[in-house]
Amino acid sequence: MALLQEHDCPAQFVPNPRDYPSIDKLQRQDTVVALKYSGLAELEGFVLPTFRVVVVTDREFFGQHLLATPGYIRKRRRAASKQIDVNKLRPGDYVVHRTHGIGKFLKLEAIDPRQLAVLQAREYLVIQYADGTLRVPADAVDTLSRYRHTGTQPPELNKMSGKDWERTKSRVRKAIKKLAVDLLQLYAKRNQQEGFTYPLDMPWQEELEDSFPYQPTPDQLKAIQEVKRDMESDRPMDRLVCGDVGFGKTEVAIRAIFKAVTAGNKQVAFLAPTTILTQQHYHTLKERFAPYPIHIGLLNRFRTATERKEILQRLATGELDIVVGTHQLLAKSVQFKRLGLLVVDEEQRFGVNQKERIKTLKTEIDVLTLTATPIPRTLYMAMSGIREMSLITTPPPSRRPIKTHLSPYNPEAVRTALRNELDRGGQVFYVVPRVEGIEEIAGQLREMVPGARIAIAHGQMAEGELEAAMLAFNNNGADILVCTTIIESGLDIPRVNTIIIEDSQKFGLSQLYQLRGRVGRSGIQAHAWLLYPSKNTLSEAARQRLRALQEFTQLGSGYQLAVRDMEIRGVGNLLGAEQSGQMEAIGFELYLEMLQEAIKEIQGQKIPQVEDTQSISASLPLFPPIILPITTRN
Repeated sequence: MALLQEHDCPAQFVPNPRDYPSIDKLQRQDTVVALKYSGLAELEGFVLPTFRVVVVTDREFFGQHLLATPGYIRKRRRAASKQIDVNKLRPGDYVVHRTHGIGKFLKLEAIDPRQLAVLQAREYLVIQYADGTLRVPADAVDTLSRYRHTGTQPPELNKMSGKDWERTKSRVRKAIKKLAVDLLQLYAKRNQQEGFTYPLDMPWQEELEDSFPYQPTPDQLKAIQEVKRDMESDRPMDRLVCGDVGFGKTEVAIRAIFKAVTAGNKQVAFLAPTTILTQQHYHTLKERFAPYPIHIGLLNRFRTATERKEILQRLATGELDIVVGTHQLLAKSVQFKRLGLLVVDEEQRFGVNQKERIKTLKTEIDVLTLTATPIPRTLYMAMSGIREMSLITTPPPSRRPIKTHLSPYNPEAVRTALRNELDRGGQVFYVVPRVEGIEEIAGQLREMVPGARIAIAHGQMAEGELEAAMLAFNNNGADILVCTTIIESGLDIPRVNTIIIEDSQKFGLSQLYQLRGRVGRSGIQAHAWLLYPSKNTLSEAARQRLRALQEFTQLGSGYQLAVRDMEIRGVGNLLGAEQSGQMEAIGFELYLEMLQEAIKEIQGQKIPQVEDTQSISASLPLFPPIILPITTRN
């Protein structure tokens, strides 16, 4: 509508394409009728002179068309419950009961109905404590949470009898109240900061968003609304958008960037961790913003000294609207005339000094951070309310979970995995942890699979050589790409549906998750092989990482994986050693729950009371509670 009116064409929108009387009436008044109809996605426009009808499709208006119809939109998933998923508990996992404290899950058992004198059997979680075992009905697990801790030592089990657990909770509650006051003071300080207030969406914004060639998922739309709301407020934005690889985080950033440039006349810096990813973001922005008078620059190691100098000069004078680059953007020599928005892709890939530079920028401008697996510190800040966070958990259409295989290194298994993928016409990423010896590994693969076309890519290659290798592989000029983690972020090649990671124990959890996300983006069943020398050489942390990656294979599990990473690595020195000690005492999930309660209490909000259930009773209708025996240690 806005586009037609902008060109002085009188038009009226009819929301129902079957409202024939209204359409006919408007036609008689020589008014252009605008409709939204999804059935013409694959057709071109046409003219029916007799009926005075001209049909123009979105492809002809915008040069693109929707690749998924509105019927795809799935019902929004319910927010992930904080309670335990019984199916994911394994013997030996630690849990926290609000009344009894930290225990160890032993097993899930069904009690024979004849023992209870009831009509049907009932399942119970058997929890080990220091002075016995406790049976919790499987349908009353809301009193339990996982013991998510930040240390490497297993926790000490509490006693069900005595007052130790209540004293621990009381001590932690006092410390949390002090933290809650500090957080509220931080909120108040942030609310006092003045940022640029962007206007509501303008016609160009709607036009750009209509040109998106896919149907946005519900989570994408929610994240976009939250980002816009932040930009339209009077304080600086600091939002984290967390979503799996390929779930549409970049589109959220594109719309925010466009709003900053067109509605606020601000400059935007788009920061990415690798040269390849900056190239991809640069081309994406150039393509999406091609119809608009927006100037975009690229700053990475592929640029010559002359080109870099020119880009820096255009940034300083304000001639350049958007710059995409690696950590070079954080140098003090880079000066902006009117910087308004910083977009950071995969913050965990930047070093300490670079993050400090980002932190200094945050006090003055809007910041949008995109990540699939946030680092523990960032995740904790988001979960405790210090930073705003948007979750994108709705998978794109036809996306299938990636089958993850853990295996000691075996040449025959590698040969089979390679052969299976090549036989179905696909390509393979073969990832190694270091550059040294990469040529020898490529030679071994040539012997394993004679006739396979093999290319090599790593960050120490010359610019032209690396670009040629990546381009050849992208254009199906090679079957196997032997590479380092240079492919970790952003690379999107739909034909690659098998990834083999050698010495996987040497990678971090978020790295493995990102690498696995490089495959399975075309609707074809993808496979990820995580190889390690032998179980004897694995550290406990490495074993936990590999186990977690195999456990979290469902789509949209990056957030849960980041929480597990936080358990393995710890949250870091975020709020001092004292708070870390409090988290260790009661577990991370219960700590966060009590923190939110303390904040609400200080703010004067009503705190919902959760009634404690009798864990060892079977409360079924028409029957009195039946106490099950507690088994005590000798």
